[in-house]
Parts: sequence; structure tokens; C-alpha cells
Amino acid sequence: MAQSTRYTVTAALPYANGPIHIGHMAGVYVPADIYVRFRRMRGDDVLFICGSDEHGVAITMKARKEGVSPKEIVDRYHHQIKTSFEDFGIGFDHYSRTSSDRHRQLAQEFFKDLHDQCAFIEQSTDQFFDERDQQFLADQYIQGTCPKCGYEAAYGDQCEKCGSTLSPEELIDPKSMLSGKPPVKRATTHYFLPLDRYQNDFLNTGVESSQGDWKPNVFGQCKSWLDQGLQPRAITRDLSWGVPVPLPGNEGKVLYVWFDAPIGYISATAEWADEHHIENWEKYWQDADTELIHFIGKDNIVFHCIIFPAILHATGKYILPTDVPANEFLNLEGQKISTSRNWAVWLHEYLEDFPGKADVLRYVLTANLPENKDNDFTWADFQNRNNGELVGILGNLVNRVLVLTDKYYGGIVPEPAERTESDQAMLSELSQASERIGERLANYKFRDALQECMNLARSGNKYLADEEPWKVVKTDPIRVQTIMYTAIQVLGGLAQLLEPFLPDTAKALRGSHNATLMNWTELGREEFLPAGATLSKIDLLFQKIEDEAMDAQRLKLQTERS
Repeated sequence: MAQSTRYTVTAALPYANGPIHIGHMAGVYVPADIYVRFRRMRGDDVLFICGSDEHGVAITMKARKEGVSPKEIVDRYHHQIKTSFEDFGIGFDHYSRTSSDRHRQLAQEFFKDLHDQCAFIEQSTDQFFDERDQQFLADQYIQGTCPKCGYEAAYGDQCEKCGSTLSPEELIDPKSMLSGKPPVKRATTHYFLPLDRYQNDFLNTGVESSQGDWKPNVFGQCKSWLDQGLQPRAITRDLSWGVPVPLPGNEGKVLYVWFDAPIGYISATAEWADEHHIENWEKYWQDADTELIHFIGKDNIVFHCIIFPAILHATGKYILPTDVPANEFLNLEGQKISTSRNWAVWLHEYLEDFPGKADVLRYVLTANLPENKDNDFTWADFQNRNNGELVGILGNLVNRVLVLTDKYYGGIVPEPAERTESDQAMLSELSQASERIGERLANYKFRDALQECMNLARSGNKYLADEEPWKVVKTDPIRVQTIMYTAIQVLGGLAQLLEPFLPDTAKALRGSHNATLMNWTELGREEFLPAGATLSKIDLLFQKIEDEAMDAQRLKLQTERS
């Protein structure tokens, strides 16, 4: 495939029924932000889009539980989520919401366009109905005893205790969560997207051609679905909250959230273009030279690799995803993150508890990204990585270089003398680092790319320890000029290479020598700071985290929170 210079990068729309937690960050938003920062350093035209998913049963259930309207719920959490992303430094070009007028308009246009093309079929099915509330019930509104494990509060779609996927018909003694009474079956008619119509047309071919390019977990899940044979999927629901079906005779019906939410990427793009007076936003979604990249968690693979592409394909106007680098799940202290049990580390609380330490969390999450299998976050690992790696390796190198340069040369980069083999080896490693790191970033291997950065910092520390300029300066000050010049170049390189991973840290490092952010293609060099340039001391980049802070976080996990 020819290399494109235009990228539309989307990050999964978070549900606006609760705050963002570290599982979301590791699964989607940190890797997406790393990738976007890298692409922008490459000089590519990148549009980074996200927004709050504000429809669906989860919203209405939350609203009913709290005795408020769905709009009150989504307004509250949309603001909180958006603010958390901003405070953490996630660099979206536009963060929208699916309750916006622009989104409702575009989602309804999609539906009418496909309806006019006879892309849907109508089917009547029997669904559970609450006679007291006169309302059809979504699966999550039905509760009963799990047939697999006997848990008495299983939902109609899943048992939270044993994790089994269920249907309402499988529950023992099902009851409506609205009235508490057993539901009855009633017929209702809905629109369906006949996925089977597209399976042989393009989905099979598209998925097969992605083998070897897409991550194995993504390809495997898609292949499994296709091998089982696709079936028509309902795209409308009997609900009062959502995008209304824009056809007469469909009052009380809305577009199913899995149909309207992905269109939110496109409506957000249109909003971004309107706000910035940019013409031809369509090129980010319809131009064959644009690469479309979806960052999602593994629970959304099928929607982004099969269902949404089928919708886009049916319109005949839109490009299909180039890649969907979905991650697996991040667990917490050996247990699955559970918002209902408050077993989570919420992003907004982290930012309050650890002010100025966004990069520490970015580092730990990146080092533990569940790229190919589920991974685990523990506060012990968080503390060890901060104290041992950020403070002990990266921070130590920066502090050594800046302090010694100030002590020996008044903060001026010295003129190097003749290089030794060790000097050249260090500079060669530096000049080759950008290619190794860039190759990994381009292939979504973010953990490996971060490890390469830290390996460079480790090499810088080892180089200084081996050369011992604090000793040599007493006997051979000319030699120390070359040693310090070499170490300073490592610092200058890290100030650029760390930008995708630790943007606050990289910015502070560049501030130490008044450097601007460079294009990635310029980073394969041995010299970042010429002799005569000025280095200024900066505050310590990282501070040790004591046991008491970690004990407080573990206690918080055990404490019931609202």
C-alpha cells in the first residue's frame, strides 16, 4: 500500500454514564495519542477525533436509578470526561457528543440515504414488554437468575458474576427492572441491516486481506464472526432517548446506539470543520488517499471491523478502515475493573491526587499496555516504575548532564575533542534510535517503542558511569569536553524522541536548551546541540513516590465510593 500523508484517527467514544478510568486510557486513549503525536512529528496531516457516546440503555438506566433525565446524566459526564482528557493532555482536534444537533442530522441522513437505497429490511419480532410501564425492555432492563452459575441478579445480556453472555430467554424467573414484575412477550417491528448481504460481497475479502497486517486478536475475532455466518442486525430500538427514526409511523423508535455512535466520528469531523472554517472535510472520510485508523478496545472490534464498514460500504461514499489496532483489557490489582463495584482508578481522581504527574501515569500505562493480551496495573508496579525508571534512570541522566554541564562549563555545550570508540558507539546508538522507535510506533508496538527510549537513557547513564567525567576532569579536562558533549547530545535526542510518550517531560527537556519540536525524519543524527549552545537547569522532572501515597490508593480501592 502506498504511504499516505493524511490520517483520520478516531478513538472510541466513551459512554457518558460515568467517568474515565485507567482501563479506558490503556485500552484506547493513551496509544491513540502516542500514535497521533508521532504522525504529526512525521509531518502527516492528521485529524484526531473523539466524543461522548450519549445514547443507549446504559444512559437511561443510570438516569432512572438517580431519578433524573438522561440529558442531566450526559451533560454531567460529558463535561467531566472532556475535562479529564484535556487535563491529561490527550490532543483531540475535536471532542464532540452524539446528542448534538449536527450529529442527529447526519445520523438521520445516513439512515434515510440507506433506506432510500433499500439497504434495510423490516422484521417483526417478539420482545419482552413491561405491562405496567407500557415499555419494551432492552436486555439490560431484565434481571433474573443466571442459568450457568445461579447468580440471582444477572442481566438479560450478561452475568456479571460468571461473565457468561446471555439472552433474556435464558434467565430463570426474569423480571423487569422497571416494575419488578415478570415481563410479557409482544410483537414489534424494526429495521435490520442485512449483514449477510455484504459478507461475500466485501467483508470476507476485506478481512482475509488484512491477515498479517491487522493485529492477530483483531483478525481472529473478525474471522470467527465471519466463519459463523453473519445475520441481520437490528438498527432501531423502542426507546425514548436517542436519535429518532426519521420516517413517519416510527414514533417511539430511535436508531440503535451501535448504528448512530460510529457516525459520531463523521459528525464530529463536520463540526470541527465548521468551527475552524475548513472546507472539504469530506476528504478525511471519502478520499482514497486518506488512511482511517480506529483505536478501540477489544469489546468494539466487531462494530468497527464488520458492522460500521458495512454501513460505510452501503453508502458508496466512504473509505473503509485501514487498521483497527484494538487492545485487550487492563485489569487492576489482579481483578477485572468494575465500575459498579468501584474497582477502578478514575482519571480525574488520579489527576487530583497526583498533580503534575500525568506523564507518570502515561509511562506506566504505556509500559503495561494490553496490546496482545490482558495485562495488569498495580500500585506497586506504578511506584517501582516511577522510582526505579523515571527517577532512577531518565531523571538521573537529565540531572547529571545538566548539573555537570553547569558546573564545568557554566551551562555552555563544550567543544568536543577527538572521539574514542565509546563516544562513537554512544552517538551511533543515538542516531539509530529514531528509526527503531519510529518503526515500532508505525506498527502500533508502543510498549516496545517506549522501551527503546528508555534503553537510550540507560545507555546514556552507563556511558557516564563508565567514563566518569567527575574523576577524569582532574587529570584530562579536554577528554571531559568530549564526554559531556556526547552526553548532552543524548539529552537533546531524548527531548525529541520522548514527545509521543511523555509530552510534558519532553517539553521541559526542550526548554532546558530552548529547542523546538523537530520533524521525526530529522532525528537520525548524532548532534542535537552544537558546541556553544546554552543549557539551563530545570526542576527535577520526577520525584520519588513514597509508600504512604500508595497505601492511600489501595485504601481508596477498598472504600465504597459514590
